[in-house]
Amino acid sequence: MFHRVLIANRGEIAVRVARTCHDLGIEVVAVYSDVDEGSRHVAAADRSVHLPGTLPAETYLNVPAILDAATSTGAEAIHPGYGFLSERADAAEATLATGLVWIGPPPSASAAAGDKVRARRLADEVGVAPVPGTLEPVTGADEVLLFAERHGYPVAIKAAGGGGGRGLRVAASAEDVAGALESAIREATEYFGSGEVYLERYLPRPKHVEVQVLSPAAGRAVWLGVRDCSLQRRHQKLVEETPPPRFAHLVPSMGAAAVAVANACGYVNAGTVEFLVDTEDSTFYFLEINARLQVEHTITEEVLGLDLVAAQLRVAAGEDPGIAQGDVRPGGRLEPRGHAIECRINAENPARGFLPSPGRIVTYREPGGPGVRVDSGFGAGDTIPPAYDSLIAKLIVLGATREEARRRMLRALAEFDIEGVRTTIPAHRVLLEDPAFVDGSYTTRTVEGGALDSIMSGTVPAASDTAPRAATRGGITAWLWNPAVGRRGAGPADAVGSRAVIAPMHGTLLEVLVKPGDVVEAGDPVAVLEAMKMETRVTATAAGTVKEVNTKPGSVVEAGEPIAVVE
Repeated sequence: MFHRVLIANRGEIAVRVARTCHDLGIEVVAVYSDVDEGSRHVAAADRSVHLPGTLPAETYLNVPAILDAATSTGAEAIHPGYGFLSERADAAEATLATGLVWIGPPPSASAAAGDKVRARRLADEVGVAPVPGTLEPVTGADEVLLFAERHGYPVAIKAAGGGGGRGLRVAASAEDVAGALESAIREATEYFGSGEVYLERYLPRPKHVEVQVLSPAAGRAVWLGVRDCSLQRRHQKLVEETPPPRFAHLVPSMGAAAVAVANACGYVNAGTVEFLVDTEDSTFYFLEINARLQVEHTITEEVLGLDLVAAQLRVAAGEDPGIAQGDVRPGGRLEPRGHAIECRINAENPARGFLPSPGRIVTYREPGGPGVRVDSGFGAGDTIPPAYDSLIAKLIVLGATREEARRRMLRALAEFDIEGVRTTIPAHRVLLEDPAFVDGSYTTRTVEGGALDSIMSGTVPAASDTAPRAATRGGITAWLWNPAVGRRGAGPADAVGSRAVIAPMHGTLLEVLVKPGDVVEAGDPVAVLEAMKMETRVTATAAGTVKEVNTKPGSVVEAGEPIAVVE
């Protein structure tokens, strides 16, 4: 086993990996950016190295700097966590070339899994049907239009080197194609270093399920259970559970399919094979491989009584984790027990389309009690910076039955007290009490297909204040925004009148879509703003003519700052 490991990540996953390292007697080296110096993941480490800067490219994506930090501190291995470098084959190659161990799949497997087009071809070759789509990248809007003529709309445009919902756009009609393609290519280039995209038929209301795999060596993958991850916003997961509440009869077949795909790409270490289930005909399709630890690995750990990070470390150290397929069955050593649910507690405002909500946490109190686990990277007094993703903590519960787990999660959400930033806790509470969750029939469209809005309309009282409330105490009123005020709040917006188009959050302007003299209608897009790894279209609040544009692409704007004025 290793003596010292560098964790090339931040936030809750860096804390989570550090804890297992300490359990195994391994020293931990952390890295941190300018805005993370006082963070929990730094405190959890035995030593730390400063990576100057704030942007991911300067810090957590800076491979030479991370390798220098590892070698200078005597680390023997690098754990990338998830996100950032975790699926970068070039980072794995550079690590191995330095003489260090990469705690993840080998570069060849990362390359096969990380190239979504190549992974689709591999799945097809071993008899696992991918979602109907292209097996080669597309280069222009004409190809998207031709695909739509054959398969119909909507069409999913997806980054070939992506994952986690990044570089994914959906064109609902021919008019959407050019903009969706441009946006997908831009985000794919920014996050994955490649603008290659491919197409898939967009299933209207599927289940998104995933199979946890672990392979001690190439060709020896085992599957450890199936998770339902269908409750999503912006194609990113909000709630996950295991075992899946529906389509249980497909689980063995999906497990076998996942093993076949993992072995086909020479997979080693922990990873996830994802599928979409067409709820109309119970057919499942291969979606992609995530060549890393998943955010929701925790619920598989809970039902199996297993530490997946410890298994990762053992495999990377050349040890056999001692897990065989026969262990994961009724009566086996890792017999699945009960039901687990995870809620991702994000710094976002669900009442405003899940807009990012960076800022300082004033109060932070975690829930407890039987069957409750919290994996967090923050505490009271910490600041959620706008430069990175919005995840604050993961709330995990285990119950003897699904209903016990659901009720336990509702109790834990009510106990979770966070003030200073808006969070997704109220949306979680609404969703877990929705009949579609209670009976397990929810799909990927439940949150963003209008269901959440309709649920809220009968549940949420009207707001009376003129600014968003900054507290979340497990209750619904904490995330309201006065509809009469719209996107306006206290600050510079008041100086330019009610028709100013206001930045709803701190972020970077990727595009400005209007110029002085343009005529716009209420709801027309004016700019594209990126914050906390999310793109948000900022729209006009009233019809009129654009009088002035106050900023340009690449500019950093503050919440409440006017982007343009319409009169």
